[in-house]
Amino acid sequence: MPDYFSGTGDDGTTGLLGDQRVPKFHPRPAAYGTLDEAAAALGLARALAGEPDTQQLIVQIQRDLYHIMAEVAATRDQAHRFRELGAERVTWLEAELRRVGDQIELPKGFVVGGDSAPGAALDLARTIVRRAERAVVQLAHEGELKNPAMLAYLNRLSSLCFVLGLWENQRAGVASPTLAKPEV
Repeated sequence: MPDYFSGTGDDGTTGLLGDQRVPKFHPRPAAYGTLDEAAAALGLARALAGEPDTQQLIVQIQRDLYHIMAEVAATRDQAHRFRELGAERVTWLEAELRRVGDQIELPKGFVVGGDSAPGAALDLARTIVRRAERAVVQLAHEGELKNPAMLAYLNRLSSLCFVLGLWENQRAGVASPTLAKPEV
């Protein structure tokens, strides 16, 4: 049986991909940890989604997030070895955003989440993606990350989560989303 308890992090540090340990509160593990949260939230959304197309799209996104996590988890001098996500994945995500967006009607105001289980899960994923984006942007602005495709991808991903949530709501029979300000 494998040893799941290495104990190497008991001192409050974690290893990066490369030869370096940092405190667990360091911005790098905070960023890849939040990316992991986003991938998990998307997994919940995928499990709840009523549309097979949504499920297939989400699993591709989860795989992209794992590539981003690996690059973020690498030391600055090793990050290039883990760089798998490039501009072509941003282009793909933009195409998916347009495709799904063309199938929904955008609301006339801010939306309150919770109109359907898959829509609510996608709303949650969207907010976690936004938090992950802020953490990755911080590292990029501090010169710790050099892949601009990651920033664009995460920015588009939160938008896609929003439209996928509306799409799933429509498929669940929600006629119009609940707005933050009720229509009078």
